[in-house]
Amino acid sequence: MSVTIVNHPVLQNKITLLRDVRTESASFRALMLEVTQLLAYEATRALPIENADIDTPLGATRSPLLAGRKPAVVALMRAGLGMADGVLRLLPSAPLGHIGVYRDPSTQDAKTYYCKLPDDLVGRTVLVVDAVLATGHTAAAACALLAQAGAGQIEYLSVLAAPQGITYLQERHPAVSITCGHLDDGLNAEGFIVPGLGDLGRRLFGTQ
Repeated sequence: MSVTIVNHPVLQNKITLLRDVRTESASFRALMLEVTQLLAYEATRALPIENADIDTPLGATRSPLLAGRKPAVVALMRAGLGMADGVLRLLPSAPLGHIGVYRDPSTQDAKTYYCKLPDDLVGRTVLVVDAVLATGHTAAAACALLAQAGAGQIEYLSVLAAPQGITYLQERHPAVSITCGHLDDGLNAEGFIVPGLGDLGRRLFGTQ
């Protein structure tokens, strides 16, 4: 598994604005989309390409295109819903799936309540979007569902990650690659990432 922390100054500036309690929902959603685009740019760096013959207004040339089947995007609900469009702006033809997983607060076990994936995931690269990788329980459960569906390389994109979440996901899915914007300090007693982004449901959608 590879772990990439994207230390770009523009990205870090946007993450700081996301953290700020004064950032309202409309600005928060816009920033989340922009942050996701920057993360997706980095996560797709190794996608295969092939040269194609094309005509420009001034003549013929060979120029690179993405090779093979395009990646799929899977959003983890609900926080990942605020990120999906950021990837789709880079890869507009990518199929989009959704997984609903929550962490039981008493047992910390991941519970799946919804799963709708593209039909043709076998061998396809999948970009999973989830705002924070905290304990890693929901991330591991989502990756298990994708593996069962035959997904190829899984790229896990999160704005923030905790060391505990990275370790948990690495131990259970060593082939998954993680791209995140910042490695936070850790988790509080309730398993929430700190300093984190706060209540993502409220900040993204105005609801708890």
